[in-house]
Amino acid sequence: MTTKKEQRRIRIKYRIRSKISGTAARPRMSVFRSNKQIYVQLIDDVKATTLVSASSLGFEKMPKSEQAGKVGELVAERALAAGITEVVFDRNGYLYHGRVKEVAEGARKGGLKF
Repeated sequence: MTTKKEQRRIRIKYRIRSKISGTAARPRMSVFRSNKQIYVQLIDDVKATTLVSASSLGFEKMPKSEQAGKVGELVAERALAAGITEVVFDRNGYLYHGRVKEVAEGARKGGLKF
């Protein structure tokens, strides 16, 4: 059973996804945040495959926003190693604030362009 808040996020998510799509040259950078962890994937929507992924699982204990920044830098490092320099940012229905913003800033700091 989903709450009203979750339903709102899902509606926003589908509205965003109708407008953006990832390709092999410019994949979609999708962010998912749970209460304890944060996950990022670079997705090629044409082939429906995940090209690169990173998460905060196994990180040392630190504040969640700091963890998010590190995950952004990690995904940028892995993307550059895979030859990806530009992405389309998908905030997945979350507000561009807090941990989602930290992931984006960390990825930019790591060298990704979006």
